[in-house]
Amino acid sequence: MTSLTHPDLSLFVVDDDEGVRDGLGMLLLSRGHRVQTFASGEQFLESARLDACGCVVLDLRMGGISGLQVFDALRARASPLVVLFLSGHGDIPIATQAVKDGAFGWLVKPCGDDALLQQVQLALQLAATRLARHQARTRALALWQRLTPREMEVVRLVAEGKPSKVVGRELVPRANHRTVESHRGNAVSKLEMPSNQWDRLIRDHEL
Repeated sequence: MTSLTHPDLSLFVVDDDEGVRDGLGMLLLSRGHRVQTFASGEQFLESARLDACGCVVLDLRMGGISGLQVFDALRARASPLVVLFLSGHGDIPIATQAVKDGAFGWLVKPCGDDALLQQVQLALQLAATRLARHQARTRALALWQRLTPREMEVVRLVAEGKPSKVVGRELVPRANHRTVESHRGNAVSKLEMPSNQWDRLIRDHEL
């Protein structure tokens, strides 16, 4: 099971009710999670790492800016944090709309420990998936930048399934078969993968 023993995942609790905030923090700590708590949306937005992968348990109604405003701020900043709302019974329509807008889910306060822990676990699993994708893209971009502009041209054409002779004719300026094969070999070495995987690399990472 995913937990905050993963050094690259973060878990935050944002609630202006001290009792709820401390209770949630202690519950999560008792299950092995590393958690940071915040007493307001303003404090969270100012102090937390909003570019981190992880989960934020966010109270919908707070003094100062609301949880919904915090959620909107996270969306505006393209934060990868997975948002799990805590809401009162009267806030269910608002929470439901937030889920449609991209929040992971919501729980009605007061909620049971098991329900909360289960939802946090699922949110962290989603966060771990996002983190893996981010790391894969970062690595792919780093490898891609090792190529020369000419090698990038060759890779894109080869990824379309074109043989070296056709690739050579479509390059500007044109290149002979041997030159294309040389670029192809260099690219295989730099990208650390065979050329039959280049189409997936380009597609998955929008290179």
